[in-house]
Amino acid sequence: MKTHTNCPKCGHSPLPADQALPATCPACGLVLAKYAQALRTPAKNGHSWESEEESNWPAKVKEVLFYVSPDANALHVWGRALLLVFFSVWGIRLIGMNFRDGEMGTSFLHSPLLVFHEAGHAIFRIFGEFIMVFGGTLGQLVMPAILMTALLVKNRDPFGASIGLWLFGASVLDVAPYVYDALDPQLMLLSGTTGEEGGHDWIYLLKATKLLNKAQTLGWIVHKLGAAIVLLSIVWGSTVLWRQYQAVNKQST
Repeated sequence: MKTHTNCPKCGHSPLPADQALPATCPACGLVLAKYAQALRTPAKNGHSWESEEESNWPAKVKEVLFYVSPDANALHVWGRALLLVFFSVWGIRLIGMNFRDGEMGTSFLHSPLLVFHEAGHAIFRIFGEFIMVFGGTLGQLVMPAILMTALLVKNRDPFGASIGLWLFGASVLDVAPYVYDALDPQLMLLSGTTGEEGGHDWIYLLKATKLLNKAQTLGWIVHKLGAAIVLLSIVWGSTVLWRQYQAVNKQST
């Protein structure tokens, strides 16, 4: 019989050394011997159980997005609940900032995002002028995307990943004022000037794509997209915490 290092259903490790009946996964209760037997047994329609599992990808995605760690406890859940309240209030505050006059630039979050923005220009320089200019925006968006993916896939921490998604949405909100400003430049840039003289990324990008006259509409769309992502992250985090709360309650009864 094949011995699994990680649970084939939820990924939990370690598993019992002896995986013969009635050994189960401590996290999700999967009977390991029955799972191995099912892999070897063809289904009635000629397809293997494994192929049916592979076709059930929505359930697998749900398992990843809402995974509940067996180590969750009440202190853990309530601590994260307070953290979620903080990010919810902060997120709503960011959404409410006026993207038309660059109010987002007064947020504490703007400065660290600016570091990744400038780093993006340097990193993407090798791909030519257009990508180098766009690389500033990519830099501040890729960083939270990588963080979210690492927390979700490597750490199996969907709540942490929801905060990563929150940061991604906040970064999109930070981009919106600069897209909007490209048509009638008013925002002060790092050079101390405005408009093309200051090296305005989005004047260059929208001119190159012949969309400069749509700048304010695009800025509005980017702002709404960022707001939707922030709100989605709060809903995701809340759902994960609710499932963890239910699991902790079940353990205590």
